[in-house]
Amino acid sequence: MADTIQVIPVGTVPPYQVTIGPGLLAQCGGRLRDVLPPCRAAVVADTTVAPLYLRTVTESLRQAEFAVSTFTFPAGEARKNLSTLSDILEFLAREHLTRTDCVVALGGGVAGDMAGFAAAVYLRGIRYVQIPTTLLAAVDSSVGGKTAIDLAAGKNLAGAFLQPAAVLCDTDCLCTLPADIFADGAAEAIKTGVLCDESLFALFEDGTLTADPAAVIARCVTYKAGVVERDEKEQGERKLLNLGHTVGHAIEKCSQYAIPHGHAVAAGLAVIARSAERLGWTDGPIAGRIAACLTKNGLPTGTAYPPQALAEAALADKKRAGGEITLVIPRRIGNCGLRKMPVEDLLPVIQAGWEA
Repeated sequence: MADTIQVIPVGTVPPYQVTIGPGLLAQCGGRLRDVLPPCRAAVVADTTVAPLYLRTVTESLRQAEFAVSTFTFPAGEARKNLSTLSDILEFLAREHLTRTDCVVALGGGVAGDMAGFAAAVYLRGIRYVQIPTTLLAAVDSSVGGKTAIDLAAGKNLAGAFLQPAAVLCDTDCLCTLPADIFADGAAEAIKTGVLCDESLFALFEDGTLTADPAAVIARCVTYKAGVVERDEKEQGERKLLNLGHTVGHAIEKCSQYAIPHGHAVAAGLAVIARSAERLGWTDGPIAGRIAACLTKNGLPTGTAYPPQALAEAALADKKRAGGEITLVIPRRIGNCGLRKMPVEDLLPVIQAGWEA
């Protein structure tokens, strides 16, 4: 693994930097002090991450003269809900955080979403920092300012846009990830390769990801940063980042979130690739190559949930707009487009690509 620190600027308003490299947890206090004056910092983590990294982060913050308090919640997507959000908001109020203070999201995508959304609505918005500890959070969810919680009706249906003040991605954290959690992040990186970068996709085809995961993270973050700069509120181009997510979110909902996000997105990507190829929307055969790559990286290429159930779940998704829904269609590896269609056409599209 490369030992160099990479810094990627994100030119939103306000701008911030994504710092990628080893040893950043122990350095987080000093690095955040370059961005924020010492203040009260509320660190939010789940019960999986807290025993691993919470002490290192809090000690570093205190050494940099931040006043630290911590909140830990039970791990799992099922906890990304209004109840947990309420608990975090009450904690921030009890700790007397003000608009000059900050929230620190320590963990994977759930912690980042929960802490970010809490920061967005507490006192109508305070600063927050992302410290992702999973590959999925590093390559995708920690960057771009999307924060959300799940409702009974569907995934990420309540949320807010709030860009972080900084993102610190310590690549040493990847060494502690179980194989299935690492694969979860690989799904989002493979998605990025299908979207814009065939050479990135090829890294997953030949299994060389582990040689330099920092470089993979940097490539994904660089691409996403550019998209977010051009379309922060997802009015156009940013919708491309939802490749595989319409069916993926439906799979998550149907499983009551027992199937993790990356695995669901992988299956959703495989479904839409098969469907696009069979419906003549691609420039040639791509579905087999995508499925083989997913399989090589320990990811599913189908789902046992039937098309009807998936379509019903998908139509509750936030990507629906009135009587229409927009799908991201892969044309070839490295190039995708948006296709708007009536909601009644979604079921036949899913049926065309569905495999158990």
